[in-house]
Amino acid sequence: MKNFPSLRSNADFQRVYKNGKSYANKTLVMYVYGNNLNYNRIGISVSKKNGNSVVRHTFARKIREIFRLNKIEKKGLDIIVVVRVGADVGDYHKLESAYLHLLKSHRLDRENVEESK
Repeated sequence: MKNFPSLRSNADFQRVYKNGKSYANKTLVMYVYGNNLNYNRIGISVSKKNGNSVVRHTFARKIREIFRLNKIEKKGLDIIVVVRVGADVGDYHKLESAYLHLLKSHRLDRENVEESK
């Protein structure tokens, strides 16, 4: 299995939380901050209030897959996605549309990246 580009250390998470730009909707909160790498990394945070470990891990797997399928053209970003309490774990499409909405808010969707080139 190929290694997935993710934020792992607490220091990385704290740097993004402290210095990053955040946008939110009813389902997710997204923090974005630049890194000095030539690829993007993602960190996923799901509170214990969202459910047991099976539910939390299901959220994480779905968000990781959404990140993989919706590649961001701009490189060198650390992205943290926080799942809000009360989000529906069963609805993949709702989770994906919330993620894409936040990418658009951060101006990281494909249309905005292509315009800036």
